[in-house]
Amino acid sequence: MGAQWKHKGRTEHAAAKGRLFTKLVKEIIVAAKAGGPDPGSNPRLRMAVDQAKRASMPRDTLERAIKKGAGLLDEPVNYETIIYEGFAPHQVPVIVECLTENKNRTATNIRVLFRKGQIASSGAVSWDFNRLGVIEATPPADDADAETAAIEAGAQDLEAAEEGATRFLTNPTELDAVSKALTGLGWTVSAQNLAWIAKNPVHLEGEARTEVEAFLEAMDADDDVQNIYVGLK
Repeated sequence: MGAQWKHKGRTEHAAAKGRLFTKLVKEIIVAAKAGGPDPGSNPRLRMAVDQAKRASMPRDTLERAIKKGAGLLDEPVNYETIIYEGFAPHQVPVIVECLTENKNRTATNIRVLFRKGQIASSGAVSWDFNRLGVIEATPPADDADAETAAIEAGAQDLEAAEEGATRFLTNPTELDAVSKALTGLGWTVSAQNLAWIAKNPVHLEGEARTEVEAFLEAMDADDDVQNIYVGLK
């Protein structure tokens, strides 16, 4: 939970899956605009395309998003990244990344959502996070050693992830290279992205944790919110 917060089971319902597709389409558009429409030479786009495929995004939707971002369609859209910092209930630190074509709308919505917590100025929370590359991968065999793989691939650190996977942490500029190296070692990469990782995540239980998760769920439901990073174990 100290990395990117993801709504539990949010792909299980049609409305939630629609929101997920909206976020993925935005990321694809921004990536294609910044680095071109070829995933082979655009690591950010390749990561976004991989995520879209794992989410079972229709091929037509995926290809249209790439073309739209690359300026190959007569529908120019300019998304801007805006980062908000603040605290969820119980002073849990939160970083919210938005992609929007309407800054005023986004600012209004985010301030309303932060009423159950506390919005903060730039730098008030991010100092307690590290910006890192995060790769989730599963081993080629049960006896594969994750620490050895991390050393050989050039990862900075690692930690256990869900369902037998390992989360490898890297320098942001080395994310794609480490991911390719892990693949070369036989590991199956299921996700890779840049993230804010909390240095000192807090532990909450019971009603306090429920309040924080409700706050995060409401934030995640906003179409302009792209990623949420929270200092919660």
